[in-house]
Amino acid sequence: MADDLRAEFIRFAVDGGVLRFGEFRTKAGRISPYFFDAGLFCDGASLGALAGFYARTLLAAERSGRVAFDMLFGPAYKGIPLASATAVALAQKGRNVGYAFNRKEAKDHGEGGTLIGAPLAGRVVIVDDVISAGTSVGESIDILRANGAIPAAVLIALDREERSGNATQIGERSAAQEVEHSHGIPVLAIAALDDLLRFLDSDDAQGRKLDGHRDRVAAYRSRYGAPADH
Repeated sequence: MADDLRAEFIRFAVDGGVLRFGEFRTKAGRISPYFFDAGLFCDGASLGALAGFYARTLLAAERSGRVAFDMLFGPAYKGIPLASATAVALAQKGRNVGYAFNRKEAKDHGEGGTLIGAPLAGRVVIVDDVISAGTSVGESIDILRANGAIPAAVLIALDREERSGNATQIGERSAAQEVEHSHGIPVLAIAALDDLLRFLDSDDAQGRKLDGHRDRVAAYRSRYGAPADH
């Protein structure tokens, strides 16, 4: 079931033009042969489908005992629609939970403050698109703890499984592994780089004329990929 969900998500991202192949410079200055931009899930149908993948991934992790949660938190800005839509998708699956999100700047009128939504309490899952350096995750964890809530997990769309650092300096752990090591909470991803490689090895990719990208993605994985045991 998990493998089917991951493969289904990769196909969905490719079909939506959200997962693209070519040459892309990452924030770290590396030239990546693929690029994932969750901001391109920008209409009701695609956002709703994406939220369904988030919800299924989170519920599967809960059933397996990997995570227990009471509500969701969406860090500004991309996390806001993702957490909101995921809360809707969870409710549609019979799991109704609260959600909250933050502003970048405090509001000094109306309700004021930097937090909107349900009061932060209990075990909270942080919902975002990807983890780059882990900085925003650390900020979200600080917000949760400052309000008496417990960070339970981070839920993202794609784990690049890529070592931290830049084009010349390569760390030992991926950004997701750094979060797990530093904060002691799991990072749940709908799919990861290894799932993308499996897709590029498939007849499906060949039928879409995408299999030619496989060697470049594999070479990138070999150079920058984080070992699984870190």
